Amino acid sequence: MKRVTGLGGIFFKSEDPEKLYAWYEAHLGLKRESNEAVVFKWRDAGDEKEGRTVWAIFAKRSKYFDPSPSQFMLNFRVEDLDALLAALRAEGEKVEEYDYGRFAWIMDPEGNRIELWEPPR
Repeated sequence: MKRVTGLGGIFFKSEDPEKLYAWYEAHLGLKRESNEAVVFKWRDAGDEKEGRTVWAIFAKRSKYFDPSPSQFMLNFRVEDLDALLAALRAEGEKVEEYDYGRFAWIMDPEGNRIELWEPPR
């Protein structure tokens, strides 16, 4: 089974997300889509479907990374979330579905929250 197929996103916390977004836009040209996150669009060789990698800043007090105390979270794209979750069942995953894909969360041995994302087909 193929587990991770790529990086879906990088998320981290900031004392002042708006100020930090403004700095990244002014100095590196990273502009948010719909005022939410920076989205890098791409296509795999020979693939008609557009892929994306998200880069987002969260407020320092955000609970989205909980129960991890970490200031960042990686989001990995996966090909078959159900198969991967079956392999990870003992680690207490949580699954939610949205129109932009299905998600599950696990923790690494150092307490970093990892988000798994299966894009819609």
